Amino acid sequence: MFKRDKQLTITRTLNDKELAALREPRNDLVAERPVGEDRYELLHGPFSKYERTISVNSESKEVNHVHETFSWRLSIPFWGVFFSFLVGKSLPKRSKPWWAPPDRLNERSAKVLGILACVQVIDGYLGSVITQTITFAADEFDHSSSAQGITLAVVRVGVLLSLGVLVIADKKGRRNVLLLALVLSIITTALGSFSSGLWFLGSTQLIARGLTTGMGILIGVIAAEELPKGSRAYGVSMLSLSAALGAGISVWVLPIADLNEKGWRIVYLVPLLFLLPLIKVTKNLPESLRYQANSKTLPKNPSKSSDENEPFVNRRLFLLASVGFLLLIFAAPASQFQNDFLREYRGYSASGITAYWLLTSTPAGIAIFLAGRFADTHGRKKIATSGLLGGTLFIVLSYHFSGILMWTSHLFGAVLGSLTVALGVYGPELFSTNRRARSNGVIVAFSVLGSATGLLLVGSMTDFFNSYGHAFSITAVGPVFAAVLVMLKFPETAKIELEDLNPGDVRPENDGD
Repeated sequence: MFKRDKQLTITRTLNDKELAALREPRNDLVAERPVGEDRYELLHGPFSKYERTISVNSESKEVNHVHETFSWRLSIPFWGVFFSFLVGKSLPKRSKPWWAPPDRLNERSAKVLGILACVQVIDGYLGSVITQTITFAADEFDHSSSAQGITLAVVRVGVLLSLGVLVIADKKGRRNVLLLALVLSIITTALGSFSSGLWFLGSTQLIARGLTTGMGILIGVIAAEELPKGSRAYGVSMLSLSAALGAGISVWVLPIADLNEKGWRIVYLVPLLFLLPLIKVTKNLPESLRYQANSKTLPKNPSKSSDENEPFVNRRLFLLASVGFLLLIFAAPASQFQNDFLREYRGYSASGITAYWLLTSTPAGIAIFLAGRFADTHGRKKIATSGLLGGTLFIVLSYHFSGILMWTSHLFGAVLGSLTVALGVYGPELFSTNRRARSNGVIVAFSVLGSATGLLLVGSMTDFFNSYGHAFSITAVGPVFAAVLVMLKFPETAKIELEDLNPGDVRPENDGD
């Protein structure tokens, strides 16, 4: 868990006015309270331990030699090593750093976000293995692009399993359901390494993808229920980066497929290496505060305002499900068929595919981070619409080009497309606690229906046109219509409490803010 204490001492010479300012309690990266002469402790912030002390040696009236010492321990598990470095660079400055969330996290929310990010890494890996390996598996089993499309579409039926997972999570709680899904999805994915054909691989992935889909939704729901109102999109962006890291790990492992016709099978065994460490990390994950508060009150005393808002909730569900469907008609096949396009139409090896993914997609991480911050500070709608339109345009171009133009187009498409992370926060925000997981499951079900439709369409049209470019030019109408819906019909939810968006909910008393 990397719980080592960090210490930093800064020595400087200050005049009396500067010293007086230094003695004021901080309210930036951390909020302090004075606990003695020139000694300050944690009032609010992402620390499990924090102390600042000042030692002054006054040489004359306006010359003070000051030693300012910080001692801290971040409450962020695993990632604390990285963030402690950033904190050490930021503490000497009495201002909020660029990388910090717009609304400061407290000890609990920072810990929860850190644990969820760990789970999201493995969720990102599990969700991408079939994408990375399907072209190699199809070669071993001697199947076409259409067969790949059918297999990938059938795998999406696993969303029905995720709906069952989410119904249980609304009734029994988030934490235990998430951890059970994590263990089962890793084991089921590993079974895919023993596949005797595409049907066996597809069957194991149907179950595994259903579980990982449920995991992904629950991760977002818990994050929304724990994070402050001004940092929910920031949290979604950090979780998206974690998922991208997990997907990236599957790309790093992919060159194994070049070593042998059956080498792709090893990709399915790698998650077993992370099972025990993940269990150790996640044992400290608490149950969602909002779930605890509302599971006790809502079933016994259903709110009239909740009933009155029922038609509005249905409208929200329809809008979000429609946008998910329209976006995934394009986005799912654009991702799923990328390796086959590079391998069959551009002659790339597994190593070449890995280089292409890393060099054109890694910069998108910066865009994901910035999208989360801007969605919290400037609103969700403009950011999401820019991502839908710009990302779609350049990804379509990448399937028409080759060489440097293909790489450049995909780079721009990945960066701009990453702005759609702003859409990810809407699902957890727009539904009450006692139906949040289920509603998001329905949205994902329609999104999966869109992805299955897109996979079947693109697979068939590619065989017909003998061109991925023509197929994606046609399916690009989906995200264009989605952008129109977002701009015209979606509400703006930035900086609004979940209980204000869902009046029937009860705000937890001990939310740390």
